[in-house]
Amino acid sequence: MRSKGYITMLDPFQLKYGSRMGGLLFIPALTGDVFWTAAILNALGSTVSVILDLDMTLSVIVSACIAVCYTLLGGLYSVAYTDIIQLICIFFGMWLCVPFAMTNEVVEPIGSTASEWLGTIESHQAGLWVDSALMLIFGGIPWQAYFQRVLSCKTPGKAQIMSFVAAFGCIVMGVPSVLIGAVGASTNWNATTLDLEKTDPYRRSSIILPLVIQYLTPPVVSFIGLGAVSAAVMSSTDSSVLSASSMFTHNVYKLVFRPRASKRELAWVMRASTVGAGVIATVLGLSISSVYKLFVFCSDFVYVVLFPQLLCVIYFSKCNTYGSLLAYIVALVLRFGGGDHVLGIPALIKYPYYDEEEEVQLFPYKTLAMLSSLVTILVVSYSLDYLFKKGTIPKRYDFFHCFVNLPHAKLSQEEHSNHEANFDLKRCEPVVPSNLGGVCADEEVTYKD
Repeated sequence: MRSKGYITMLDPFQLKYGSRMGGLLFIPALTGDVFWTAAILNALGSTVSVILDLDMTLSVIVSACIAVCYTLLGGLYSVAYTDIIQLICIFFGMWLCVPFAMTNEVVEPIGSTASEWLGTIESHQAGLWVDSALMLIFGGIPWQAYFQRVLSCKTPGKAQIMSFVAAFGCIVMGVPSVLIGAVGASTNWNATTLDLEKTDPYRRSSIILPLVIQYLTPPVVSFIGLGAVSAAVMSSTDSSVLSASSMFTHNVYKLVFRPRASKRELAWVMRASTVGAGVIATVLGLSISSVYKLFVFCSDFVYVVLFPQLLCVIYFSKCNTYGSLLAYIVALVLRFGGGDHVLGIPALIKYPYYDEEEEVQLFPYKTLAMLSSLVTILVVSYSLDYLFKKGTIPKRYDFFHCFVNLPHAKLSQEEHSNHEANFDLKRCEPVVPSNLGGVCADEEVTYKD
C-alpha cells in the first residue's frame, strides 16, 4: 500500500469500488476506532480515578478533553512526537514497577499462585477461544491508526521495518502488564491500606494495574508508573481519534459529499470530526463498564467486515463492487445474526453448540462470517467478471459500471502506483503529487462513482 502511494486505508477501496462503496466500508473502520478509543478512555479513567481519587465519569471526560485538544492543535505532528515520548515513558515506567511490586511483603510468589491467575480453558469453549484469537490477530491489521504510520514512511522498506519493530515492541511492552496482573491476583489486599469497602479489586479487574502500582510500590515509583500508564493510554487515544477524523474528511466528506471542497473547509471538517469522534467515544466509554468487552468488540467488526475486503482489494485484481457489496451484507447478517452482548442484540441465528443457559455462541461464528465474506467476494467478483466479458450477461445490466462506461478520468491502479504520498505532518494534511487526489492536491481526480 505504501508503494502505491495511498493516503488512507480506504483509498484502495474507493479507487477500485467507487466512493460510495468506500463510504460503506468507512463504517466498520469508524466503529473500530471509536470503540477502541472508548476502551482506552475507560482504562485511562480508571487509572486517573485511582491516582487522583476522582469520580470515574469526571476522569474519563477530562482525559478525553486533553487528548482531543492536543490532537486538534497539532494533528499528526503532535501525535507522532508525543507518541515517541509516551512510548519511552511506558517502557521504563512499567518495567520499573515490576520488581518492586513482585517483592512486596503482601504479595505471594506468582509461581505458587499460578493456578489462580492463569485460569483454564474448558473443552467446550475451544471454539470461542480460537475465534477470539483469530479475531485479535487478523482483526488487528485493517486499522487506519496503523496505516497512517505506514503510509507516512519515506519508503516501503522503512514501512516494513517499522512494522516488525513495532510487533516486537508490543511483546516487550506487554510483559510488565501480565506480570502486574499476576501480582494483583497474588496479593493479600486486606494487608494493604486500600479501602476495600470503597474499591473492590476482585470485582473491578480493570483497575488492578493502577492499584498494584499505587499500593505495592514506593511513592516515587508509583508516580512514575501511573504516569506511564496514563501516557500509554493517551498515546492510543489521540491516534484513534485522528484516524477516524482523517478517514471521514478524506474518504467520505471530500470524495462523497464535497469533491470541490477547499483546503480550509476540509481543515475545519477534520477539526469538527475529531471533536465528534472524541465525544462519541467518551459516551461509549462511560456507558460500557468492561474494558475487555470494548477491546474485543472494536476488533470484532473490523475482522468480520474489513479484513476480507482489504485482503481481496490488494491481492485479487478481478474483485469488483458487486462482490464487495454482497460480501459486506453477508458479513453483517452472519455476524449480527449471532447476537452481541455489548450492543444488547439477541441471537437470531443459533449456531452449533449454542449455550441456551448462558446465551453464548460457542461456535467460532465470527470466523465463519469472515470466511463467508471472503468467499463471497471472490466467487461473485470472478463469476461476474467472466459472465460480463463473455457477453453472457448484457452489459446494460452493469449498474455499477465495473465493466462498461468507465469514467474517462478514472485513476487507474497502474497510474496510482507510480506516485508516492508525502505528508506535511505539522498541518496534518496529506500533500501529494498531482493526480493522487489528496486533500492538498492542486489537481482534482475523478474517482469512480
